[in-house]
Amino acid sequence: MLHIAIIGSGPAGYYTAEAAQKQWGDNVRVDIFDMLPVPYGLIRFGVAPDHQSIKGVVRRYEQTALSENVRFVGNVKVGQDVSVDELLTLYDAVVLATGAPRDRQLGIPGDHLGNVHGSAAFVGWYNGHPEFTALDPDLSGHTAVVIGMGNVALDVARILAKTGDEFAGSDIVKHALDRLMASNIRRIIILGRRGPHQIMMTPKELGELGHLSRATPWVDPRDLPDQADDALLEPGIRKSVTQLRSFAAISESRRAELPLEIEFDFFASPRALLGTGKVEALEVERTRIEAGRAIGTGESYLIQASLIVSCIGYQTTPIAGVPFDERAGRFANDEGRILTGLYCVGWARRGPSGTIGTNRPDGFGVVEMIAEDITSASSKQGGRGFDALAGARKLNVVTFQDWKKIEVAEASRARDGAPREKFVDVAEMIHARD
Repeated sequence: MLHIAIIGSGPAGYYTAEAAQKQWGDNVRVDIFDMLPVPYGLIRFGVAPDHQSIKGVVRRYEQTALSENVRFVGNVKVGQDVSVDELLTLYDAVVLATGAPRDRQLGIPGDHLGNVHGSAAFVGWYNGHPEFTALDPDLSGHTAVVIGMGNVALDVARILAKTGDEFAGSDIVKHALDRLMASNIRRIIILGRRGPHQIMMTPKELGELGHLSRATPWVDPRDLPDQADDALLEPGIRKSVTQLRSFAAISESRRAELPLEIEFDFFASPRALLGTGKVEALEVERTRIEAGRAIGTGESYLIQASLIVSCIGYQTTPIAGVPFDERAGRFANDEGRILTGLYCVGWARRGPSGTIGTNRPDGFGVVEMIAEDITSASSKQGGRGFDALAGARKLNVVTFQDWKKIEVAEASRARDGAPREKFVDVAEMIHARD
């Protein structure tokens, strides 16, 4: 029997477990560890609460989770409750699928000021991640600046702009919904160092901004390249740029009809955050594009703003004893292999890139690598050995069957029309299981 431990219960973790089942059938046992009592990682805490169709992928993961040879081992912190070295003595292979839950830092003067948040924290706040429940963003000002030109920046801007009715059917948590409904924000600026041809936003997510009931998006026509240049773009980016051109064509009278504007500010690089205690303004330098890179022009200006959300990327959290590439913000690895018996997959392997589906071939690839490295079954104890260790250390392990009880409890406390009201406290999650 082959024993595999997967650290992380998000998409990369479950796709790897599925791949292991297809590779070895009944001859493998897989334990999927998570530091929280609830599974699904990025799907639960990263996907926007108003994108319920995307969250539907968990039905596929549940089929894997309910298999006889796959276990969910929740509420166990690898690196604290149990070390990676200990897991390597128990399992034939250990796969790190921990994602990239830390924000990349802005790294500019003033980024320590109050009401300056990274997107991992801000998204975690409105998605009910226990680590970010107490974030307490101040939405009493009139202008918010969202730094970044990817889909996460669009998510943050859209969530800030929506009305209560537009959250119907979502699973946004109550503390965030209450704060958003009391918001005074009337202007949202999406700031990017480069231009429209370099955005990472997808057409569908951009298009959603054009259907908000109280907000209108706007692009300065002067920021748009010659339309003939769009022909050189990859088709997906070309569609996104076409969407931006439609925003530029929105009339001033139409913009005046709605109380909130979402403004795209291209060729703008943040240089410093200003304020006393809390952020009050952002100093920005105009840029130009040379060989695809943003080069400062020396021209600067100030944006008065009381909320900054930085959506410039994520980093993996290091684990003691595991080689880590600080510059890349992920585990040091060769196509997924870290050390003998130790592997990584998903964002922990390649950094925060790709879609949820990108993790499937990634998971299958690392399982093929494990199959090449392990030519015969060992006598390692696997889950049985971990259970003995957990008992000796009095770990309060949460199973998948426990999670199903938590899930039922969350559904029972949902507001009308919502699929669930998430528990945002680990102790409450565990109490719901008992």
